Amino acid sequence: MALSGTALRIAIGVTAGLCFVSYGYGQGDIGGLMVMPTFQQYFPQIAGLTVQTGRIVGITVGIWNLGCFVGAMILVLVGNTMGRKGAIITGLLIMLAGKIIQTSTFGFAQYLAGRFIAGFGNGWIVSTVPAWQAECLKSHRRGTLLMVSFGSCITAGLAIAYWVVYALSWAQPSPASWRVPVGLAVVPILLALSLIVWMPESPRYLILSGRQEEAKKVLSALNEISPEDENVRREFLMIKKTLLTMTSASFVEAFKQGRHRYLQRTVLAVVLQVMQQFTGINLFMQYLGSMFLNQLRYKPELALLLAACCATEFFIASIIAVIGIDRFWTRRTLTMFGATGMCISTIVLCVMAWLNTQRSYYVMTAFLFAFNSFFAIGWQGMAWLWAVELTPLPIRGPANALSTAANWLANFIVVLCTPILFLTTEYRTYIVFAATNLCIVPIIYFLYPETGARSLEEVDLIFSAASERGNAWFSAVHTARQKDLPWPASDHAGDHPSETYESEKDATNSSSEKSKAALLRHNDADRWADYRRTHAHSDPSSSSEPDTTPSQLNSFDHNTTAVLTTAPNQSNRSSVYGINRTEVLPPSPGSSAASPPPDILGAARARGSEFPGPHNRAGTMSPLPGIFPDRRRRRG
Repeated sequence: MALSGTALRIAIGVTAGLCFVSYGYGQGDIGGLMVMPTFQQYFPQIAGLTVQTGRIVGITVGIWNLGCFVGAMILVLVGNTMGRKGAIITGLLIMLAGKIIQTSTFGFAQYLAGRFIAGFGNGWIVSTVPAWQAECLKSHRRGTLLMVSFGSCITAGLAIAYWVVYALSWAQPSPASWRVPVGLAVVPILLALSLIVWMPESPRYLILSGRQEEAKKVLSALNEISPEDENVRREFLMIKKTLLTMTSASFVEAFKQGRHRYLQRTVLAVVLQVMQQFTGINLFMQYLGSMFLNQLRYKPELALLLAACCATEFFIASIIAVIGIDRFWTRRTLTMFGATGMCISTIVLCVMAWLNTQRSYYVMTAFLFAFNSFFAIGWQGMAWLWAVELTPLPIRGPANALSTAANWLANFIVVLCTPILFLTTEYRTYIVFAATNLCIVPIIYFLYPETGARSLEEVDLIFSAASERGNAWFSAVHTARQKDLPWPASDHAGDHPSETYESEKDATNSSSEKSKAALLRHNDADRWADYRRTHAHSDPSSSSEPDTTPSQLNSFDHNTTAVLTTAPNQSNRSSVYGINRTEVLPPSPGSSAASPPPDILGAARARGSEFPGPHNRAGTMSPLPGIFPDRRRRRG
């Protein structure tokens, strides 16, 4: 590939950003178009302020969200057969077709079909781009990247859409005043398409599909080193180990409680996404122009200008969360702050709408800006980030699919119902969203533990310890506040429930000086290689990929996955999803390459960790003391 190293990573970030800009533009253009008299004349079905018109307006806006939901759900079924790049390209092409249909429309039904098709393609994009981007970049950057993608890039696209509609509104009564803004949505789509074809496939997907040599080439390009370099091989093996964990559970595991509270964590992720939409944000953003026009009685041109300014302020406020997350504020602080601010804003909006005076309209204008600011800071990207952190690796796929579906459905319900609510209940509609935001605060406070600055294994320990305490739904928050996380009690002999776990670094301070030196490393692959070099003997097979044929390979214990057996005369590439388990788990010191490797990953899985910790199930030191130190400061 032509690009490598930093240039390639920047190109990947730009491509992902363009995909999300197209998402924001597609979501925001309708908010300005609904205000334009020329658009209303061409589509008289949405003109007027009757209940019947309100239903049609809700369907017109909401059908895009419905298309996103359908697209995301279909991708769950076919995504793994197409790959990350294939799914993104397909989604962009479908979205491009939808925008062309809308731009060239000659009737209302065609316009609705175009919005549904564009939303269908966007569902593919939103479900795939974050995974592709994260799998191509370093793990400690993933949290910030997710906040930028779902926060700043989407809001930037939305602001651009409002400004384009405002700029073209001066071309009225020409049909170009609304056709050109819709058609300009193809610009970020075409730019993203022109870049994605040159971008690499996700190395994680390549390994999952058995294309291991291609994966090594991509890793070498991303790191700007030779495919035969030892660092590439280390990272390659670490990805394999993670994939073994992620493929060890089925969809139904997300609905089982178990020791690590899988069901509870799935429910928390789903409810979090529903709460994001029930704050009422898409009422304020997708109907922003209509609110300034119909409720605050501004002229159409001024209503469009204020809507564009409000969307721009929305974008600027989203940057605050990107800068402050994990530096100044926690997830719980930001979400409760945002919900409280939105609750106060909607109460003020309700009172001012009830007063119904010119001065009250000015106050409402200010608090429309304030509402969007509170959401951008507390919820815009936070719901997506926190939902990922709450779900463990084995059920992350199905849990994320369920939470994404819940988000789109809640979005559809809000934009479908609010026009009717405003026409029938008027200012009382604000009471509904004041109540939902008020309820969000205690739900976050009592049920959602803080996961910021916590490693994946520490999050597992939070829910395991909460399960031992009893009433785990509420005790998880209290457990997460503890600096020292207690090991959960176990019926296995030799466990030490009285021991505490603060961090991998603290737990290994008493290890050897060599283990302490390993704490300074920030790359998991480097620590894995240190382990292999430290425990290597004269046997050269311990420092290279084993090519011997094991007679039986115990990949996990009976609580995680079945034993993988291979007859001596069978291929030495015993694998699941193209993963050679003999490469992932190296031979233990003093053993031959043909002996079953130590169940390192099984020990980690047994205590609910992503990586092995200082103690194994027997309470003794694991084979990897100090190899995986504290990961809290590089959370992603």
